[in-house]
Amino acid sequence: MISKVYISHSEEDEALALELSSALWRVGLESYVTMYRVARGISRSDRVSFAIRSSDCLVALLTAQGTLSKTVNQEIGMARGIDHLIFPILEEGSSLPFLIENMSPIAFAKETYPDAIYHLIRTLRELSRLDWLKVSCPKCGEEMTQYLTPQEEVDHALSKRSCLETICTYCQNNISLDPRTFSPMP
Repeated sequence: MISKVYISHSEEDEALALELSSALWRVGLESYVTMYRVARGISRSDRVSFAIRSSDCLVALLTAQGTLSKTVNQEIGMARGIDHLIFPILEEGSSLPFLIENMSPIAFAKETYPDAIYHLIRTLRELSRLDWLKVSCPKCGEEMTQYLTPQEEVDHALSKRSCLETICTYCQNNISLDPRTFSPMP
């Protein structure tokens, strides 16, 4: 069962990693990201090693910068060395690093990144039991937890190019959710 995900990314791709981390949080998965911040008394290499070993899988965010990053490639190598599942998310025009060149990546372009997040979440739902959805109401700011929308309904909303709908349990505001990332829409 997958409950913790390590997101390997280059420093330049931190915004994409944070967007992915937020989507994973909404479906109840903990993620390790932003390893570029300093923590007193713990070296960066120790933090990365701890986070990868504590996670259940690694998501490799492979943009043009990510595929060239020594850090990303070392993190992929460590995950391979401890037999972690690896999910490559590959930007169009980039190539998979040597250690995972035999894998089938989730492809994306900058404008289709939410689609890649959808495919990753769908895959993780197939491998794990994800039951809960966390939503922050854009009107009142309260965080609520509710049952995660069944995958069939998510797929139906995507095929109709519509949103998922819910109601804030605090202020009774209607909330439209992007079916790819489960983020509230304006």
